[in-house]
Amino acid sequence: MRKFQKQQIMDIFKEIHVVHQQSRDRLAAAEYQTVRNLFADCQETVIQVGEYIENLEGEGTEAVAYLEQYCEKLYHLSIQLEEISAQKAYKSLEGILLKAENAVAHFPVRREVVFLPYKASMWDSLESVYLAAREDEECDAYVVPIPYYDKNADGSLGGMHYEGGEYPDNIEITYYEDYDLEQRHPDVIYIHNPYDQCNIVTSVPERYFSRNLKKCTDCLVYIPYFVLNEIEPDDQAAIDGMKHFCFLPGIIWADKVIVQSENMRQIYINEFIKAAKENEMPEEYTDRKKLEEKILGLGSPKLDKVHNTRKEDLEVPKEWRKIIEKPDGTWKKIIFYNTTIGAFLQNDEKMLEKIKSVFGTFKEQQDEVALLWRPHPLIPSTIKTMRPELWTEYEKLVQEYQKEGWGIYDDSADMDRAVILSDAYYGDASSVVKVYQETGKPVMIQNVEVM
Repeated sequence: MRKFQKQQIMDIFKEIHVVHQQSRDRLAAAEYQTVRNLFADCQETVIQVGEYIENLEGEGTEAVAYLEQYCEKLYHLSIQLEEISAQKAYKSLEGILLKAENAVAHFPVRREVVFLPYKASMWDSLESVYLAAREDEECDAYVVPIPYYDKNADGSLGGMHYEGGEYPDNIEITYYEDYDLEQRHPDVIYIHNPYDQCNIVTSVPERYFSRNLKKCTDCLVYIPYFVLNEIEPDDQAAIDGMKHFCFLPGIIWADKVIVQSENMRQIYINEFIKAAKENEMPEEYTDRKKLEEKILGLGSPKLDKVHNTRKEDLEVPKEWRKIIEKPDGTWKKIIFYNTTIGAFLQNDEKMLEKIKSVFGTFKEQQDEVALLWRPHPLIPSTIKTMRPELWTEYEKLVQEYQKEGWGIYDDSADMDRAVILSDAYYGDASSVVKVYQETGKPVMIQNVEVM
């Protein structure tokens, strides 16, 4: 039995206790028909509760046995109203109902936890939490990937995407239309998308906005899909470059926010309070004590994923092996080349020229080095929406790279495979860099001005 289901039953029992008091008063006033009507209502309600309990716990429970006794007592009292005292009738009903109530209170409670990722490539920000929940014998954990839309330049919704088929084989997926959040009312909902209506490139359906998810659970938890370079809480110049992450709808509505470190926790709290005051939000949103309970620096599951993944356990596609392996069977050095949305938005055509330059360099070295190009998965949507004049040339660049076949093009959902498999990182500054540094392997940030 779930916590909210038990609470529903207990709330009904409270209402019946009130009806008992009303029945006692009406019986004392000799309003016999009114009492019989109240008893009939109690009986109908208790029968429904009994059926509900049997659906949840099966037949033969002590609680249902007491409810059956209660119904029998109601029947016998209803035909003896003119002959029995109001207080005696009240005590006899209360006694049986209290036994049923106590039996329900002793039902073991199971927790239901649901994870609502939208981009499969961001699943690693939730995976270790899910795996721990799945191992908990008192917890039922569900992964329910939700769809998302591209957004057009005018802000309207474009094409819909669903990536439920792109998750690791060991992750059991529940189709989003088969999981009714309102009816199931999970104890905890985990999300990694904090933007709601604020994302200008993609959007999840409004029913999955954090403000609506908050209505469907006792605890909404947001875990960022990224890991940032560590910043000292007094380094305001560095903080100004990331503070927009600290005050988003998902953070406002969440009951808990899990960030990567204690320093980052303090930054989130400080910047959230500043933004809440600037937006003239109610005092509860600027209460530091409440925010310290809400925002926790417990670490990032993305780093858990990197630490727990071994190179020998990776499944390397045959197409990749053809590029990686030398004629003698040894492997070339593999360079993880990462290009980001921010770099495109900041550099426009220069970014395209930079990528061409990088390709030219690595193509010349293909006998010794394999380039693994993994562009940010939302680059196509972003270019189409925000830099449409670049789309044709970018699409041509991707197609030519794939056709020539001297390098790997990784558009899969598994970013961690590229991190573990490669020997070094080259590319734009991004949250991937912090993850990559955890491996201890070399990192070089590209300069778009240098060809």
